[in-house]
Amino acid sequence: MSSSFLSLAFLTSTAFHPNRFQHSKILFMSIPARPSQELAAYITAVIAQIPPGKVATYGQIAKLAGLPKHARLVGYVLKHLAPGHVLPWHRVLNAQGKISLSKINAHGENIQALKLMQEGVVVLNNKVSLKQYQWQP
Repeated sequence: MSSSFLSLAFLTSTAFHPNRFQHSKILFMSIPARPSQELAAYITAVIAQIPPGKVATYGQIAKLAGLPKHARLVGYVLKHLAPGHVLPWHRVLNAQGKISLSKINAHGENIQALKLMQEGVVVLNNKVSLKQYQWQP
């Protein structure tokens, strides 16, 4: 197993019966300890395709990148973008259409909400209507 992967073992519940003892099952799973450049490239390539005026969810990005059920990995990649990047990070929202980040400018305004509104996306109470603005590639 590669050193870039972290092994996790999960114990399933142990059933104890007076006449017998059923051993616990150990389930192993590997998850990236930190995302490889390749996985990050898949994620950023999908985000780069979101057109202005549209949004996508973390889970949607993960699925389109070929990494279903890895929405948190999308968030990790976005959090660790290099300074000065040009990726439209502001177009990525949580599954409810809520703005997850709290990047605030000097005037106390949410930067993500401002960027979305500049693109014509209506933001109410830090939430966007996915029905109206979700990107459908």
